[in-house]
Amino acid sequence: MTNSSVLAFITTGLDTGGAERMLYNLLSKIDRQRFHPVVISLMDEGSFGKSINTLDIPIHTMDLKPGMLPTPGVISHLVRTVRQIQPDLLQGWMYHGNLAAEFAKKFCQGNIPTVWNIQHSMYGLKYEKPMSQLVIKSGAQLSKSPSSIIYVSQIGKSQHEKIGFSATSGCVIPNASDSSLFVPSTEAKNDVRAELGLAEDDLLIGQFARFHPMKDHANFLHAAQLLLQKTAKKDKVHFLLVGSEVDKENQTLVELIQKLGLSNQVHLLGERSDMARLTAALDIMTVASAYGEAFPLVLGEAMSCGVPCVVTDVGDSGWIVGNTGRVVPPRDSEALSNAWQELVEFGQEARNALGEATRKRNMELFSLEVIVAKYEEQYSNVLSKRSHPQAALV
Repeated sequence: MTNSSVLAFITTGLDTGGAERMLYNLLSKIDRQRFHPVVISLMDEGSFGKSINTLDIPIHTMDLKPGMLPTPGVISHLVRTVRQIQPDLLQGWMYHGNLAAEFAKKFCQGNIPTVWNIQHSMYGLKYEKPMSQLVIKSGAQLSKSPSSIIYVSQIGKSQHEKIGFSATSGCVIPNASDSSLFVPSTEAKNDVRAELGLAEDDLLIGQFARFHPMKDHANFLHAAQLLLQKTAKKDKVHFLLVGSEVDKENQTLVELIQKLGLSNQVHLLGERSDMARLTAALDIMTVASAYGEAFPLVLGEAMSCGVPCVVTDVGDSGWIVGNTGRVVPPRDSEALSNAWQELVEFGQEARNALGEATRKRNMELFSLEVIVAKYEEQYSNVLSKRSHPQAALV
C-alpha cells in the first residue's frame, strides 16, 4: 500500500440500487496495486456493505437517516474519519456524497482533489424532493471546486450544465456490468420458471426497479394489459417485477394489478440478491421510466446476459441499446406494448439472434474492464496534476 494512492469514496448510501451497484462493480475491479480504496457511507452499510467487505475494503458509516439533515455529531464524525484515512483523492458518489466530499476536503491537510460522480439525469427540479432540490442547487454552486465531474450519461451532463453545473470539468463514463457474472444461461431460464410455476416455453418480460414514480410501474402494467389484449400468445406471456417495495405488501401496486386483470400473469418478487440469475431468465428486459434515468445499470446487465431490451427514451437508454433493442416514448403504454408485441412475435430464434447482438454491443462498449480503466485513467490524471500543479496550467 505504500506506493498506492488512497481513494476515499464518500457515497450517499449503500442500499440496493444501480448507483450503489456500480460503486461495488468499480471497487471489485480497481487496480489495488495502484489504488487503495476506502468507503464512507453517509448512511449505513445497506445491502452492499457485506459485498464490499468481502473485497477487503474498509467501510465507515455515518449513520445518517434518510431525509435527515446532518447533525453536529455526524459532521464531526465525518471530519474525524477523513482525517484518519488521509486520502490522496476524495471521490463523491451521488449528490449528497459529492457535497460531503467537498466539505470534508476543507479539513484535510494539503490540497486534496475531489472528483464527483452524478448518476442522475435532470429533467427538472420539480421532480425532486425539496431536500434533493436544495442539494442539487448547492452542487451547482460548488461545481467549479472538483477536479472532475463524472457523469454516467451524455444527457445527464448536458442537463446539469444547463442548470448551472460547471461545464469545464465534466466528462462521461458510462456505467458497466460484470460480464463474468451476468451471462446467458438456459439453466437460469428453466430454474426461474420452475420457481414461478411456469412452463419452460413461457415468455418472461421483466422490469427490475425500486417502486418510485420515476420508474413508472403503472406504465409497465398498462402496457402489459394492452399486450395481452392483442397478442395471440397471451396465455404464454408473463411479467416479472423485481425491486425494493415491488412485492405483495405494496397495496398500490397490487390493487392496480387486480384492476387491470393481471393477477395471474404478473409476478412480484420484491428485493432480491440473485439478480444475475433473474436477469438471465428474461426474454425481454424493460426500462419503462418516465424521467430521471441517466444510465440504467439493469440495461447493461440484461445486455450482458443476451436479453433484448425495450426502453423508454429517457436518459441515454436509447443510445445504450442502439439497434439491438426498441426505444419508445415515455408514458406511452400503447407504444410500449407494440414494441413488446414485435419481439414476442419474432419467435425464439430471432430473439436469440437479437440477444447475441445485444451482448456483443455491451461487451464492446460497457464491459466492466473497459469502464474501470476509464475511472483509473481519470484518477491518475487528477493525482498527476496534484503532484505537478504547474502541469495543470500549461
